[in-house]
Amino acid sequence: MRIGLTFVIVAAVSSACRLSAASLASIVAAACVSGCGVSTVHAGKGQIVAVGAENEYANVISQIGGRYVSVTAIESNPNTDPHTFEASPSVAQAVGAAQLVVQNGVGYDTFMNKIESASPSSARRTIDVQKLLGLPDSTPNPHLWYKPETMPAVARALVADLSALQPSHAAYFAANEQRFDASLQPWYRALKAFAARYPRTPVAVTEPVGDYMLQAADTTIMTPFGLQADIMNGVDPAPQDVTLENNLFADHRVKVFLYNRQVTDSLTSSFLAAAKRDGIPVVGVYETMPTPAYDYQSWMIAEIDALERAVANRTSTVSLLK
Repeated sequence: MRIGLTFVIVAAVSSACRLSAASLASIVAAACVSGCGVSTVHAGKGQIVAVGAENEYANVISQIGGRYVSVTAIESNPNTDPHTFEASPSVAQAVGAAQLVVQNGVGYDTFMNKIESASPSSARRTIDVQKLLGLPDSTPNPHLWYKPETMPAVARALVADLSALQPSHAAYFAANEQRFDASLQPWYRALKAFAARYPRTPVAVTEPVGDYMLQAADTTIMTPFGLQADIMNGVDPAPQDVTLENNLFADHRVKVFLYNRQVTDSLTSSFLAAAKRDGIPVVGVYETMPTPAYDYQSWMIAEIDALERAVANRTSTVSLLK
């Protein structure tokens, strides 16, 4: 389901760059010129003010809330490292004013907890996706939006909270949830079809960004999780893990190499070079929903389609944005 989404881009910067009011205005203006669909900062009359810590959650808020919500996406830039994000005063202001917040949890967006603690509100409704799914703090992979069961649960929670905030529109929110759930079915069918067509396909990765999707597609992830976690956390990996990863390419023990295109360094770049040298197709995966080309559903379908092209045709897809 593609819809005309409106997001307010508050900030999407690395730790090396904080936005002043002037630079924020410049970015918003540039985004409008480039057709990114950025619009008004202030909510319209009667709209629920909502925040998604990551733009994939903001996207789902917008789909469920429709015309009755004004949504701010905090992390919105698919070209920056979300792990180095630092909240600016404008982010704190947006979160402080929100009536409804959706955040990932599992230590992924702890800046949200700090802001919420600094501006407590008994009226604010917060959906912590980790808690919603009943996951412990020790959950090793925080990229919960790649789990097929995550967004339907988020949508259900949104209907409950939005309906509590605006009871007169409860039927509208529930109808949007039904449409949203139906629109996820092509992704689910694509996952099942891939699993049936290419069962236990061996793959290599840099980080566990897309691991939940890969598991749902019945692939076999050959990269040790220790290496994935070290790269994700910015820790120097064990030399034997690096050697193992390189041997996966040299020995052609994997069909595809999936890498986090938002976080590259000398090590991941060397893996990319090795995969290309050894003829292993490469697929770039994202932590932040690539915009403006996609909504959540079409993004997930694009990722599984890229995986299938790599396996079936040995075609690399390093970017989902043309």
